[in-house]
Amino acid sequence: MSKGHVVVIKHILFPFDFSAQGFEVAPFVRAFASRFNASITVLSVIPPWFEVMPAGMGVRTGEDVSDWARALQSRLDQALVTEFAGVPVERITDGGDPGFRITDFAHSHGVDLIMMPTHGLGVFRSLLVGSATSKVLHDARVPVWTAAHAEQQRTGGLPKTVLCSVDGSPTSGALLRWAADFSTRVGAALKLLHVVGPITDWPLLERERALQEQVRQAAHARIVSLQASAGVQAPLRVAVGEIVATVTETAREEDADLILIGRGSLQSALGRLRTHAYGIIQRSACPVLSV
Repeated sequence: MSKGHVVVIKHILFPFDFSAQGFEVAPFVRAFASRFNASITVLSVIPPWFEVMPAGMGVRTGEDVSDWARALQSRLDQALVTEFAGVPVERITDGGDPGFRITDFAHSHGVDLIMMPTHGLGVFRSLLVGSATSKVLHDARVPVWTAAHAEQQRTGGLPKTVLCSVDGSPTSGALLRWAADFSTRVGAALKLLHVVGPITDWPLLERERALQEQVRQAAHARIVSLQASAGVQAPLRVAVGEIVATVTETAREEDADLILIGRGSLQSALGRLRTHAYGIIQRSACPVLSV
């Protein structure tokens, strides 16, 4: 997260593989860049296994990878010209493991936000398949925005409603402040969600329901206390259920345009969302931003 938990987005990295999913993400990238007055780097990576892809997809006999890279750079220079008109854009091609190259570029070039599909279906489908996305989500030290895990995206633009899933960990206060500042800057309504796991296999018994409600109310009080400490006022829902299903279903019910989860949820061994973060990303009907 940015120092002081103030959102700073001046440089956006957009991994791009010429797939339909990549083109559908472009309007979101443009909207974020325009709102934060940020520059965009469009990065296309040739994976090391590209030479041994099936016929018609790899380097043809007699061709050199460097020649193909120059051709790719030429194609990239002509891509997304209309979509990014009026925004500072740099287009770069690279070679190597896509997940590593994306995170390495972000760390060495002052990137503030990575925006990418969860998968790509173009010629370079290896760029944005699950393994590369997972590596970026796990290794990147900057916020990562991932599109909805679907072929068709909602109309690209800034979110109007942000649902922040708070796990109650020690980093939750920082997440709350970041979420509040981000929502204010993009002009979105912020809503908070905390999920409590079921404590009984007998939810129909009155005694068990009462015990579950006590746990839910205690969790509610804890998150309210975190809100007060962070100085963040936003509607809070504390729900009982399985994390992935509850987060994604609540996002649908609230008509959220963006789900926000904490970076520690992906990296911390104790983060309650760690084992569920990828499930949220895969099942969400809207983009997910991990910070």
